[in-house]
Amino acid sequence: MARDFDELLAEAGTVSVDGWDFSWLDGRATEQRPSWGYQRAMGERLAVATAALDIQTGGGEVLAGVPRMPPLMAATESWPPNLAKATALLHPRGAVVVADQDEPPLPFAGAAFDLVVSRHPVTVWWDEIARVLRPGGTYFSQQVGPASGVELVEFFLGPQPGARDGGPRHPDRARERLRAAGLELVQLRPETLRMEFRDIGAVVYFLRKVIWMVPGFTVDRYRDRLRELHDRITAEGPFVTRSTRMLVEARKPAA
Repeated sequence: MARDFDELLAEAGTVSVDGWDFSWLDGRATEQRPSWGYQRAMGERLAVATAALDIQTGGGEVLAGVPRMPPLMAATESWPPNLAKATALLHPRGAVVVADQDEPPLPFAGAAFDLVVSRHPVTVWWDEIARVLRPGGTYFSQQVGPASGVELVEFFLGPQPGARDGGPRHPDRARERLRAAGLELVQLRPETLRMEFRDIGAVVYFLRKVIWMVPGFTVDRYRDRLRELHDRITAEGPFVTRSTRMLVEARKPAA
């Protein structure tokens, strides 16, 4: 039996969105995964690093899932609930979690790390990444690409003329900016992936958690649009949008 609109909103509007674990969406939403397997590839690089930094670690879930960390492992995070969750997950693994406002400068000396990683950074401060990397060090990141989830964003906010051009998230911009910071491109791989939302609760949870998709989103503010989308999903099936991802690997010249 289909669940009531108000019941779905009440549930999704009150469940915790701390951390970066999306398991609450199991059976309610799906997202195709990138082909490269970021966590596995990141773990392979961490296993041979001596000092590494994970920027914007969220709740630390992705980093905590790697088999082996380097002797010196640091992570940054800005949101207090995530800081607490990441600390609980990562301290037992020997990693320190540092409060940081996601703005330059990073709270570390220059040339402190031979590996810097980041999954889905909100903003990439290329000059800071280059500064904290040792000569010969590597930056390895999975990033959100251009126009990710734009169909969902436009359902709530209307046409977004510049979104489909990608802006700073376009692969060409990433290539330009990392080179301007003095880094050498090793690989840059974009992919477009299918996302499905099977009930309105999944939409509410996603927009509460990924706060930059629809800035200022609340259930009360968008209740009418949520009702319209609920009726559409009920009548037509899952709401489909596309996510975009980029795998970026860059190196600081050895000399």
